[in-house]
Amino acid sequence: MNQQPQFDLKKLRPIIYMVIAVIFLLSVGKFWVTIDSGYSGVLYRLTTGVDVDEPAYGQGLHIILPWNKMHIYEVRQGEKTETMNVLSVNLLEIGLDITTFYQPDINKLGYLDVERGMAYDTKVVIPVMRSVVREVIAKYLPEEINSTKREIIKKEIMDEATATLADNYVQLNDILIRNINLPEKLKSSIEKKLQQEQEALEYEFKIDKERLEADRKRIEAQGIQDFQKIITQSINDKLLRWNGIEATLKLAESNNAKVIVVGSGKDGLPLILGGN
Repeated sequence: MNQQPQFDLKKLRPIIYMVIAVIFLLSVGKFWVTIDSGYSGVLYRLTTGVDVDEPAYGQGLHIILPWNKMHIYEVRQGEKTETMNVLSVNLLEIGLDITTFYQPDINKLGYLDVERGMAYDTKVVIPVMRSVVREVIAKYLPEEINSTKREIIKKEIMDEATATLADNYVQLNDILIRNINLPEKLKSSIEKKLQQEQEALEYEFKIDKERLEADRKRIEAQGIQDFQKIITQSINDKLLRWNGIEATLKLAESNNAKVIVVGSGKDGLPLILGGN
């Protein structure tokens, strides 16, 4: 009677163990992770947690143990727009929109992950910007916020917010202050003031124009006066006598009957008598 072949389980054990290990790995999770462009990762190890001083993982494929986790952060510039109502130095309510441009400090991404977490924008960025904006705006008058000191206010907000966010591992790139809404009474007051200033400038322009015209006329009159003075000084007795003699000669040459008495006129000029 032929005996049936028997399987040697000892020889199959390595294969069985390998299959079990593969099934276990697949059930626990993947042992690789892909990080897209514009993102970086912080590795969380099951045994030791996050090494805050470890450089962030860049884009591409990374091999990790299946029981570890990769926390992936977008490191491109993000933006948040907040509509706020704040008080000015004279306690008037002002509405405005402030847009914040920011991104995580990639060199401190481990600290950000441990201390602030992936929702750092709502936990850090928005509260910090709200606080700084209220603090800075409270130093100024509404009309200054909307016109004369707008850039100064922006710079002050930037300086304070940059320092505070840096302490929370966030980099502030820029802010925009828009849609400033002032109280209606204040709007009317500012518009009236601007109109008055414009009218004052127009009046000043007219005064300057009339002043220049008066100066021009005065210079013109002075020139005419100087000319007449020069002409008057140039006319002397000898010139007048010579002109008289010339006129007498022309009359003497005419066909009209006349009597000429030489030397009988004023200043020795000929005297003409009669004539048709």
